[in-house]
Amino acid sequence: MTAQLIDGKAIAATVRQQVAEKIVARRQAGGRAPGLAVVVVGDDPASQVYVNNKHRACEQAGILSFQHALPTTTSQHDLEALVDQLNSDPAVDGILVQLPLPKHLDAEPILERIRPDKDVDGFHPYNIGRLAQRMPALRPCTPKGIMTLLEQSDIALRGLDATVVGASNIVGRPMALELMLAGCTTTVCHRFTHNLKDHVSRADILVVAVGKPGIVQGEWIKPGAIVIDVGINRQEDGTLKVTLILPSLPNAPALSLRPRRRWPDDRCHSVGKHPGSR
Repeated sequence: MTAQLIDGKAIAATVRQQVAEKIVARRQAGGRAPGLAVVVVGDDPASQVYVNNKHRACEQAGILSFQHALPTTTSQHDLEALVDQLNSDPAVDGILVQLPLPKHLDAEPILERIRPDKDVDGFHPYNIGRLAQRMPALRPCTPKGIMTLLEQSDIALRGLDATVVGASNIVGRPMALELMLAGCTTTVCHRFTHNLKDHVSRADILVVAVGKPGIVQGEWIKPGAIVIDVGINRQEDGTLKVTLILPSLPNAPALSLRPRRRWPDDRCHSVGKHPGSR
C-alpha cells in the first residue's frame, strides 16, 4: 500500500480562514478584535522565526499582535512583572511566552503565572488538569493540531490502538490525553520503555514526538497504520529537519513529514483559542 500524505498545509489554511471569519463576524456585531501578546527573551534564531510566523498568522486572521522582545539579561522578577501586566490588560486575550528561555530564567513559574484563560499554549496546570479530567479548555497547540489533522482527514479514532513515542509536557503527555479523550487505547513510550518495536508494531495510530532521527524503523509499522511524526532535530549544518522514520514507510496510508506543515499549523490553534476570538 502506497503511503498517502496528509496535507497539513491545506487544513491549516482552512482553520485560519474559519478563525478569520469568526473575528469578522464578531467585529461586525460590535466587538473588538482579540489580541495576542507574545513575549520573547533573548535572540535565539529559532524563537525569532516562530515569533515572526505567529505575528504573520495573527495578521492573516485579523488578530492584534503585541510583541514584547526582551534582552537576554532580563531578570526573573522583570519577566514575571510583565506577565502580571499582560494578565491585567483587557486588550490582551492571550499570552504566549516563547520557549526556550535563557538558562538563568525558570520557565515553570513563568508559565504558571499566566492566567489560565489567557494561556493559549495550554501549558498551565489548570488547563492540563482539565484535559486530564475530560473537560478541556485551552489545549496544548501541537496535540490539538494533530487531533484536528486526524479529524479533518475523516479518521475514526474510537477503539483504535494508539502509541505515542515521547513523553514531554509539551507534546507527548497531552497528546496521550487527547487520544484517550477521543476513545483510543493509548500507550506512551519514553526513554525507559523496553521493546519499543513491540509497542510501535501494535499501533493503529503512531505519533512520534522525539528529536532523534530514525528512532522508529519503517518495517516496525503495521499495514494500514496512521503515522504522524512531529519530531524535529538539528542537523550538523545547523538546519532543522523533521525526524524521519527510516527506512521508507510502505505500510502507512497516512503520513506527514514536512517540518512546520506536519499538522494543521499550530499557529492557527494559538490564535484561534483566544477567549476573544470565540
